[in-house]
Amino acid sequence: MKAVDTNVLARFFVNDPDDPEAGKQRPAAIQAMAGRAFVSLTVALEFEWVLRGFYELSSADVIRVLRALAGMPNVHLEGRDEMLTALEACESHKLDFADALHVARSGRCTGFVTFDKALARRAAKAALAVPVKLA
Repeated sequence: MKAVDTNVLARFFVNDPDDPEAGKQRPAAIQAMAGRAFVSLTVALEFEWVLRGFYELSSADVIRVLRALAGMPNVHLEGRDEMLTALEACESHKLDFADALHVARSGRCTGFVTFDKALARRAAKAALAVPVKLA
């Protein structure tokens, strides 16, 4: 099994006709994703940022791509269950992916403390397993 970087995921999932490197790199990305692949949680988090920030995909499209990644049978996604929990919170309660992932990965804790009022409000509505409280 090989680990893949964010840029490999980007080339695999996004066919960018405006980038001349994409045409050269996409076949290699497809090849890299054809076998067993490991995607670390940090790479998944950065990939979400690239999709949202660089490619300016909508939230719905970002969620769709990340769910597709999580559903690939040949991909071992670190923290897959927590990532899917975070995606559900993003979709149903408009939480930021990174925030939702931070909370979802805090499952062994009694709470998640923040100064972010919007996060606390949205997380309460999402009824996440770890309660989010204001500091």
